[in-house]
Amino acid sequence: MGKGKRTSCAQCRRLQGQLNAHQAQLAALRAEVRPLREQLAAAQKNSSTSSKPPSSDLVKPPPSGSAADGGGAAIGGQPGHPKHEREPFPPEQVTYFEGHRLHACPCCGGELRRNGDVAHVVQQVEITRPPLRIEQHTSYEYWCGRCQQAFDAPFPGYIVEGGLVGPQLTALIAYLKGVCHASFSTARKFLRDVVQVTISRGQLAKIIGKVSQALEGPYAELYENLARPGHLNVDETGHKDNGEPWWTWCFRAELYTLFQIDPTRRADVLMEVLGREFAGVLGCDYFSAYRRYMRECGVTVQFCLAHLIRDVKFLTTLPGRPDRAYGERLRDALRQSFAVIHQRGQLPAGRFQQQLQQARDHVLQVATTGVPATRPSAAMAQRFRRHGAAYFTFLTTPGIEPTNNLAEQAIRFVVIDRHITQGTRSATGRQWCARIWTVVATCAQQGRSVFTYLRDAVVASFHNHEAPSLLPQEN
Repeated sequence: MGKGKRTSCAQCRRLQGQLNAHQAQLAALRAEVRPLREQLAAAQKNSSTSSKPPSSDLVKPPPSGSAADGGGAAIGGQPGHPKHEREPFPPEQVTYFEGHRLHACPCCGGELRRNGDVAHVVQQVEITRPPLRIEQHTSYEYWCGRCQQAFDAPFPGYIVEGGLVGPQLTALIAYLKGVCHASFSTARKFLRDVVQVTISRGQLAKIIGKVSQALEGPYAELYENLARPGHLNVDETGHKDNGEPWWTWCFRAELYTLFQIDPTRRADVLMEVLGREFAGVLGCDYFSAYRRYMRECGVTVQFCLAHLIRDVKFLTTLPGRPDRAYGERLRDALRQSFAVIHQRGQLPAGRFQQQLQQARDHVLQVATTGVPATRPSAAMAQRFRRHGAAYFTFLTTPGIEPTNNLAEQAIRFVVIDRHITQGTRSATGRQWCARIWTVVATCAQQGRSVFTYLRDAVVASFHNHEAPSLLPQEN
């Protein structure tokens, strides 16, 4: 072999060695970058690709479609929508009437005559000075010559229980504190400036304590009723008590809702509240506490399909092409199942049920076949193998919703209150919050007035009677 050929072969081997080294380095860098990109995708999760609340989205996505081009719908009523006007007050509710007349033509000064019965009416509602009724109750002292002892005439029990504030004003204070998220300082200013009565913060705290005591019986009745067969939607959210983490649990039935504040987020809360032999159906998200409750107690569960869709959508944002393709296939299958759900009123019952079951089987097949050997996709497939059927409990149980939206809607009020009040500071505060939130949510479900219920409960408490029930009333 010539010297030139030997030199050329050596150069080829040297270049091949460099190429192999570069390829190995590139493979190592790719292996290093891949988990970093997955971590970045996980860090960029938002409310559309996870169970995070919309308020956690630090940067909102840009508007799309016509709204982004400034061609969206105008503010206010839209063309073609029927106009809605409030009904006028009936004459028996009107406390003051005044007619406005013209005595001469505003144009030429000529004489005028009434144009038949044509008239324009404007009704205006105004508040007057708050109708305070200040009662003075006097207990006279009597002397018994035989016993040589003085005796006071007893006050009625409702006067002793109410003290300074009567039941109507007590209910108003509770409404301000519990429904309007008002602090004691804000409630005090409102009473001073609007109602024109000055009450100290300490006295306001005592009044709230009385209302909380009045709600003890109705709250306990709902608590005992939760374990009965039926379907419940459950959710939980963080709660601060003196800066320490607690958890507010929301149990939403068809016509009532109960809140409980607990120091833990574990399944032990479910076992304590609902029992280990709960015979109903539990609608919830995929949090581990619900899976443990399902596993250890054999409870029937409907996992939230909306949460599942967000988790599947997250797969489509991952850097790996196999993960994205798997996520797209699974999302398309879920879309087909929801398309069938939306045809509930358009198909015969038997045909609708058949198509739903076919859609479910298709989702389970797509989720467990052709799964990429990556951690996110494998975890999703494992979820379907273990609990896939629990996402479709609504197919075989009438009245069950496929999502957990009902509990999430009920707990939204609590989240707002937490942001405004910053939580509670004692066991007394936790007790009050759980009871008043229960009253607010339950009255909303049943179409009852929260203020009227609070007033009736306070009146009953002041007279040492049972407060009205929060359970649905039979007609």
